[in-house]
Amino acid sequence: MAKQSKKFCLVLIKPSHYDDDGYVIQWFRSAIPSNSLACLYGLALECKEQKVLGDDVELEIHAFDETNTHIRPDKIVSLIKKADDGMVMLVGVQSNQFPRSLDLSTVLRKEKIRVAIGGFHVSGTMAMLKERDSLVQKALDLGVTVFAGEAEGRLGQVLKDAFENKLQPIYNFMDDLPNIQGVAPPLLPAERIHLTAGATTSFDAGRGCPFTCSFCTIINVQGRKSRRRSPEDIEKIVRMNVAQGLHSFFITDDNFARNKDWEMILDKLIELREGEKMNISFIIQVDTLCHKLPNFIEKSKRAGVKRVFIGLENINPSSLLTASKRQNKITDYRQMLLAWKKVGIVTYCGYILGFPNDTPESIVHDIEIIKKELPIDLLEFFYLTPLPGSEDHKKLHEAGIEMDADLNKYDLNHAVTGHPVMSKEDWERAYRLAWETYYTDEHIETVLRRAIATGTSPGKTMFFITWFKGCIGIEKIHPLEGGFLRLKFRRSRRLEMPLENPLLFYPKNFLSTLWKQFQWISLYLHLRLIYRKVRKDPKRFEYMDLGLEPVKDDETETREMFQSETAQKFVTQIKKLEKARQGQAA
Repeated sequence: MAKQSKKFCLVLIKPSHYDDDGYVIQWFRSAIPSNSLACLYGLALECKEQKVLGDDVELEIHAFDETNTHIRPDKIVSLIKKADDGMVMLVGVQSNQFPRSLDLSTVLRKEKIRVAIGGFHVSGTMAMLKERDSLVQKALDLGVTVFAGEAEGRLGQVLKDAFENKLQPIYNFMDDLPNIQGVAPPLLPAERIHLTAGATTSFDAGRGCPFTCSFCTIINVQGRKSRRRSPEDIEKIVRMNVAQGLHSFFITDDNFARNKDWEMILDKLIELREGEKMNISFIIQVDTLCHKLPNFIEKSKRAGVKRVFIGLENINPSSLLTASKRQNKITDYRQMLLAWKKVGIVTYCGYILGFPNDTPESIVHDIEIIKKELPIDLLEFFYLTPLPGSEDHKKLHEAGIEMDADLNKYDLNHAVTGHPVMSKEDWERAYRLAWETYYTDEHIETVLRRAIATGTSPGKTMFFITWFKGCIGIEKIHPLEGGFLRLKFRRSRRLEMPLENPLLFYPKNFLSTLWKQFQWISLYLHLRLIYRKVRKDPKRFEYMDLGLEPVKDDETETREMFQSETAQKFVTQIKKLEKARQGQAA
């Protein structure tokens, strides 16, 4: 008699986090795909193919991203109880998502559902803190398993342990980062990806970063040594997704320019685009030194890179030094940005507010300089945040300096610790001023004129500007957490906050949604008028300003960006180093 098969249900969830009113941040279409979810789903598919639970056990896999999917714990419980066994894995959980993960875990554990939590908060705190993080301990007290490190080569064992009822409280692989070449590729079903704007999917070509930025968690979670997928791995990932009808990719490497195989990977993508006429496009993240890599920017363009995110962080050398961001040299900024402009790729630049010498006035002053002298398309602002897992957090923690206890606020969009010269109110005012100062009508017109003059798509640039202004001004949410049409569900609220009366919640939510859509339409029409004005200018292709002017030898004497005392000291130091190098070469 044939052995009856069993079913083990694995539910993978990438949790979102709460807004200031305690509601899950969720959209009809979210902005950024979750690579952690794609990695775990790909590994789970491999476990299914390999029948790691036995020949007579069917592994049923579900993957949900809460930023675009309403997660109902009762439905999750029902999925697992319909099978013979199963578990929930909350994947890629960042610090700001940990409170939401605990709330989901609390409900699921009451139903005796096995739950595991992995991601940057667990991994970062285990890597950097001597004692256990209090909320990680709270998860353990609930009977939740926590997983630190990366799942390649380990997921099968965790699933076996769960199936055999031997699940361990802690799996800690932080001292053993795996090779990622030739492993199961990150993948998500097309129906999941179509819930992100532009049907953009993701993959990591490599992990790890060689730099030592004190605010960064990447180097302490993924290490400083480059580990990477082969060009053949990348080709496989692209082909698998194109076969699903997906053509847009976000390469999630924190710094793709430091991937030692970047050129071979770009050559492979160029071959697919130019040789096979494959319609594929990419978003990448790089550092401010990428333009010094021969052919990097030119090959990025040929490979289909449409947008690039650059960690500019600041134009004050002393602030960059404070954050151990020594690789960022303000003397390189214009040359680097003009190189991207030359090939018509849209630039996003991250800018951190809250370095020790920052004030509302100095921040506005620096942004005005950036507007005049640096040809940036989109500038996005972040609070300097001691993220758990970073060197900054470790130092404040060990020194006993107060930090906000609510991890939900650790989203780079809130002030969570004190500042040497600004009150919390001043810091919050400086944050609002930064957005308002950069995204004025006058500067939006300048950015669009620069786009047309350099061959960068003005339509796409205007779309992204609308997105950024609307997320901050209308939704009160950072653009990186934005999306299309905000969704709110009455019961998807922090457990510590009361459920609103349905007679109040639903009318209020309906009117709020209606008002926000009116504001979005008004913003779009307003910016469209600016766009039309620029497009109709007969001299639009001749446009030139300080930001677009070619780099000149005397810029350190003539440009305002270099006239502060700290900038002058930095320039003097750079000149001394250049003279020393020339002397050694002679």
